[in-house]
Amino acid sequence: MTKRVYNFYAGPATLPLPVLKKAQEELLDFHGTGMSILEISHRSKEYDEVHKKASELLKELMGIPSNYKVLWLQGGASSQFFMVPLNLQQAGKPMEYVYTGAWAKKAIKEAKLYGEVKVVASSEDQKFSYIPKNVTFSENAAFAHITGNETIGGIEWHEWPKVPSEVPLVCDMSSNFLDKVVDVKKFGVIYAGAQKNLGPSGVTVVVIRDDLINRVPENTPTMLKYKTHVEKDSLYNTCPCFAIYLCELVLEHLKSLGSIPAMEKQNRKKAKLLYDIIDESQGFYRGVAKPESRSLMNITFNLATPELEAKCVDEAKKKGLIGLKGHRDVGGMRASLYNAMSLEGTEVLCKFLKEFQEQNQ
Repeated sequence: MTKRVYNFYAGPATLPLPVLKKAQEELLDFHGTGMSILEISHRSKEYDEVHKKASELLKELMGIPSNYKVLWLQGGASSQFFMVPLNLQQAGKPMEYVYTGAWAKKAIKEAKLYGEVKVVASSEDQKFSYIPKNVTFSENAAFAHITGNETIGGIEWHEWPKVPSEVPLVCDMSSNFLDKVVDVKKFGVIYAGAQKNLGPSGVTVVVIRDDLINRVPENTPTMLKYKTHVEKDSLYNTCPCFAIYLCELVLEHLKSLGSIPAMEKQNRKKAKLLYDIIDESQGFYRGVAKPESRSLMNITFNLATPELEAKCVDEAKKKGLIGLKGHRDVGGMRASLYNAMSLEGTEVLCKFLKEFQEQNQ
């Protein structure tokens, strides 16, 4: 096998090697069926065990209360940008959003198709380099929406905003799902595309509180109702069996490592290593995000010129460090340290950046 590289792409992201090996072992004959998980019926007993176990593991690891449902959907988090307002809208009540970057912008755009949208806070004034503080949501809002982590700017919520007791807080956790311990009870809806911390692309997880399921207008298309997927246990149509199976393996692996508290500890250690390299470089590397809003998952930084950044990305690639180019809209550099990125991989990157600085100052 070709030597595996260290994958710092923002997503799809690196997956745990033990998970890939397990999937490889079972690929041609899934649990003695004589079939691959890629071929097996989503109505079969064998797949049903995978489906149930994935949900049970997620509930266990996140501490999801009994009055919440776990859904495995398709269409990516981008589909949740319209499913959330479509399902949670209420006549005469504004849908309130915090505008923290490109992903929040996309969510806001879709919500405007269904009613009044109120942007209650924004960090656009400083190029989305921070998470707004002391955000106030109104008591008559249909819901409050935040983007847990912005991959492009590299900013993350480290303290959840307070919302009025009757207003459900909705969070897009696509890029920081499972990166730290979260009190699920603070949220009405959590949604996340799997391809950062949970599994491969092709499946989106939604955690929704029971009292919100029946809000949906009756004239909503069947497939776009959370209620449909709750009632059919995410099996209304053919689900992405292989993607959910890989999510189950990732959750098993996460549990074996000490669950989310252990992962949070490692994530903080990895992020600190890289931010220290940036902060101690005397301006050679310049962090993009304000220190108090820095993401644990997506570390964004610039060098003096685009040419120097391109050289850094190119030399890193030659050393097996890939995916360090910043998002096309903002340039710069970005290292994504998702759960499956090892401490060793982070240390190798830090060593390279230090050497690159010494050779190019």
